[in-house]
Amino acid sequence: MNVRRSCLSVPGSSEKMLAKVGGLRADEIVIDLEDSVTAGAKAEARDLVCRMLTEARPIPGLVAVRVNALDSPWGRADVAELVERAGSVIDSLVVPKVERAEDLQDIERLLDELGATISIQALVETAAGLLRVGEIAEASRRLDALILGYEDMAASLGRPNAGEASERWLYAQEAVLVAARAAGLQAIDGPYLAISDEQGLRRWATHVRGLGYDGKWAIHPSQVPAINETFTPGEDEIDRAKAILAALAQADGSGGRGAVELDGEMIDEASRKLAEQVVARSQADPIAGQAAP
Repeated sequence: MNVRRSCLSVPGSSEKMLAKVGGLRADEIVIDLEDSVTAGAKAEARDLVCRMLTEARPIPGLVAVRVNALDSPWGRADVAELVERAGSVIDSLVVPKVERAEDLQDIERLLDELGATISIQALVETAAGLLRVGEIAEASRRLDALILGYEDMAASLGRPNAGEASERWLYAQEAVLVAARAAGLQAIDGPYLAISDEQGLRRWATHVRGLGYDGKWAIHPSQVPAINETFTPGEDEIDRAKAILAALAQADGSGGRGAVELDGEMIDEASRKLAEQVVARSQADPIAGQAAP
């Protein structure tokens, strides 16, 4: 099980920042070849990313690269060169501004033609993508996660002050979450842009974790500890989950009912599923980005 509590976005054009990613404690490093790279620097950034991934010390967590859209002048070259030169160290490609199932099916076909085993993640960040998010979630066998992107979504909706209040985004957050869960995917929240506002970051992260999200993007290394902490269960939550699993296991072993009482509360198979998720989160390795066995 891949764990993506914290997904740190790093500009693909910055050699200085790329050189540091091996020592960062994010569950996933997302190297960006799209928005953070100017049009004139796309090819140079792509070459830099391929060299850094293959020549530098290994990145301990998951490695993703946000490519340019396939219908842009750079998208197909991004995919082909990344697969050819660094495919063995890339876990997934993040596809930006996904608006229809065909956007993912096109990149799936290209990866199939290249013989790559890389998975994909879909950024839902336009009104059209939000409208079709259920179709998008079912579009590809390679799809691993849906990511809600706020800034482009705000522009698409004509919504000012995108980062001010999480409640303005509840519809979009719920729509992406439901589509992801229905398709068996992870749901990842987009970045909080105020990098010096740790209190605001924690409030937002707590809100989306309460909705059911698996993790959140970061745009600065200083945001990673707060995100990891928010999306890691506390001791009380872990103890409760283990008690639920033990009580249900005892009931199963004695041929008992499907629902049993624990501390005055009825628990059942749905309780088991939630408890198992809590235990899996609690065993996440903050470096390796994987759940412990």
